[in-house]
Amino acid sequence: MAKRKSKSTFEKDLVRLEEISRVLEEDDVELEKAMSLFEEGVKLSKSSLKTLKEAELKITELKSELGKITNVEED
Repeated sequence: MAKRKSKSTFEKDLVRLEEISRVLEEDDVELEKAMSLFEEGVKLSKSSLKTLKEAELKITELKSELGKITNVEED
């Protein structure tokens, strides 16, 4: 099974992405620091998207199971 992020890690990543965004929007960020922050942001974004896709898949699976249970009970 895929490695799961805890809720707190996912939320921490989102907070960090917001921090990075704020810093990059400043006018006085040096290029080297901006590139480093941008790279970190891309990694966090990829990781967060993967976590969201896994959650979406799990929800889809659970809905499918619920539908099967509901159909069996109606019979």
